[in-house]
Amino acid sequence: MYGESLWKRRDVCLLSAYAKTFTNQKVGFIGLGVSNLPVLRILANAGAVCSVRDKKNLRDNPSFAELEQEGLVFHCGEDYLENIDEDVLFLSPAVRPDLPALAEARARGVRLTNEMQEFFLHCPCPIIGITGSDGKTTTTTLTAKLLEASGHRVHLGGNIGKNLLSTLDDIQKDDFAVVELSSFQLFKMNRSPAIAAVTNLSPNHLDWHVDMQEYADAKENIFAFQDESGVLVLNKDDEYAHEYAKKARGRIKWTSGLEKADVWFDDNGIYRGDKLIVRDDDILVVGRHNRYNFAQAICLTEGFATDDAIREVARSFGGVEHRCEFVREKDGVRYYNSSIDSSPTRTAACLTSFKQKVVVICGGYDKHIPLEPLGELFVHHAKHAVLCGATAEKIENVLKSVGYTDYTRTDDFAQAVQIASSHAAQGDCVVLSPAAASFDMFVNFAQRGETFKKLVKEL
Repeated sequence: MYGESLWKRRDVCLLSAYAKTFTNQKVGFIGLGVSNLPVLRILANAGAVCSVRDKKNLRDNPSFAELEQEGLVFHCGEDYLENIDEDVLFLSPAVRPDLPALAEARARGVRLTNEMQEFFLHCPCPIIGITGSDGKTTTTTLTAKLLEASGHRVHLGGNIGKNLLSTLDDIQKDDFAVVELSSFQLFKMNRSPAIAAVTNLSPNHLDWHVDMQEYADAKENIFAFQDESGVLVLNKDDEYAHEYAKKARGRIKWTSGLEKADVWFDDNGIYRGDKLIVRDDDILVVGRHNRYNFAQAICLTEGFATDDAIREVARSFGGVEHRCEFVREKDGVRYYNSSIDSSPTRTAACLTSFKQKVVVICGGYDKHIPLEPLGELFVHHAKHAVLCGATAEKIENVLKSVGYTDYTRTDDFAQAVQIASSHAAQGDCVVLSPAAASFDMFVNFAQRGETFKKLVKEL
């Protein structure tokens, strides 16, 4: 599971030894984002002959001029995958490995890999991996914080945090690597972490995956390559979890908010077995969904995190940026940024965290996932809805179908914030919870959230 790397000895430079295996090899990088760029620089410095392939024009990339000057070859545009002559190709998370040109290259002996796959092969310490449709970033962050509060050295990465492959030299065998893994990353992997969790599963990223089954199968890779020594943490209240449990080779540990489990919770707090570990009143972060996240993090760190550390983190952790993040209070109205909410299930988790109905700003890039759940959700939890973005019309049709009329549509995001504010009275909450991705108007959810916070602070 871990510790199987060729670079076990700590009297050698792990990263240097790894990089030298690519000397004089032709190594291509498909995409020039955070997963590929640090690795490219390391391998190029070790003597690899590196190239970059990307469907987009990369001339606006801050690294383009420098890399071109250093002699790297760029293949950009619609024909970026033509004439592949590299020995190895590093794929960015968003690139599907079954593209015809890549499948043909693999058949000719070209090795397809990625940052996470390589990190799993050579990481000298235990890896804890977390995936799921909702809650994986918060669960990953909590897992790292519980370990750190218990005195362990932790390296946080994967879909969040730093590029872990480029930091191999900083990782000791007694440390922990805590890794968030997306379906895009898992789809291309044939390694699993020693300890894994699937927070839950619901329709998502169906604009990238061919169907729901492929999406579920990709998530399964987080435990598919474990052996009997592996640990898999599953949410007993999620229907997909029981299908995953049938396939697991290692030990299964259950969490629940509905019944007793290895780690479970009720209105009084979170329990390990029959023992109350942390009182609910001592948990700073709001929402039932965050109790699930805490339960999973406690389960993942059993034997490594102390009960005192769990209570310490519970009292101090106020949530992750862009996840039901408090922005400000103005004229008695509280504003929250939950830009990360890119699906109806995430929006449901956010809105149900509040004790009263909220004014919600919703809509964004269309991922072609079902939006019908938003109907009843808004009936019960939205005082007013401001619909904005590519999915606004679809959401409007859903709301009409359930007889919900307290909504406004706009094509302007700044105006959406103004409209939301105008419908909020003292004691109300205004929440950005889009139930959609951000790519119709923004580079990513973080930019959307930062824009929202800026607009709110300017009110």
